[in-house]
Amino acid sequence: MKSGIDQDALIRMFSQATAQQGDQLRKAVHDATLGALQGRELTLRNIRGVLKSVTEAASQGAAANAMPSIDMEAMLGDAVQGMDDALLNAVQANRVALQRFVSQGADASEKNIKKALDDLEKFEDLLYDSISKASESANTQWAAQWAPVLEKMKLSGTKSGAQAADVARQMTEQMRTAIRESRAAGLKASQALVESYAALVSGVLIGMSDALQQQRAGVAKPAAKTGRR
Repeated sequence: MKSGIDQDALIRMFSQATAQQGDQLRKAVHDATLGALQGRELTLRNIRGVLKSVTEAASQGAAANAMPSIDMEAMLGDAVQGMDDALLNAVQANRVALQRFVSQGADASEKNIKKALDDLEKFEDLLYDSISKASESANTQWAAQWAPVLEKMKLSGTKSGAQAADVARQMTEQMRTAIRESRAAGLKASQALVESYAALVSGVLIGMSDALQQQRAGVAKPAAKTGRR
């Protein structure tokens, strides 16, 4: 287990996947990425480590796939979508945490709040840079496999990057508005909370994921069958 990722399981899935299993690959990558993110503080360094491990596993598995008519670019594209979807959860967790500070009158200029907002702006390049560095440093063949996928990502951007930038702008504006309207007079975010921002976001992410799993379980629960007499 590297960075909380069961790389062997992902490698097997990608090495045995058929062209019709794109949805399964995306879900497996999403679940593995999100699960690993839940196990650590949500700092950029930790996120990059998780994305690196997923990239390595997807690369190794895809390279070993001998299925006929397999579309390598599509397979790696599914891996990107899975990671991007997991990062969307991380962005939402940041939104919830920042909203909590906004309600307490936090100022965007406070050191740790400013860093959190700056880190959200970096989400735009986070996935691209993580995959690019992981593929280039590990294997020249992997770099060639990822090249067309990375080119598309560079042109279109990522969902998580776009949403993270929106969250950063919205939260900054909310903080400025609160100060201008004096609603935050006399209120300051607890220093202890501010200093443990990354840990707070991690806790939010865990809570969000647990709620989602419970919701899925409720939907998936089979209805009781009634027999005829």
